Amino acid sequence: MAREVTDADGITWSCVEAYAGLNDEAHNRAAAQVNEERDTYWVVCTPSGGAKSLRLELPGDWEDSYSDEALLGEIKAHQ
Repeated sequence: MAREVTDADGITWSCVEAYAGLNDEAHNRAAAQVNEERDTYWVVCTPSGGAKSLRLELPGDWEDSYSDEALLGEIKAHQ
């Protein structure tokens, strides 16, 4: 499921784990995994405006553990 956050410039970022839209959920999660030992996954964040999409490396529980501010901080750090 996508998570949306809006930055100070009014750009809404839609973030989703890589490969999440494909049919086999277990296989997709494995494909998106960066490092099994560290429980990290690729997350793709797509902007509503003219900026480029970003690929972030985030912990497996990023959807629940990251505040909007923390997620926006990761986005800003990778722009």
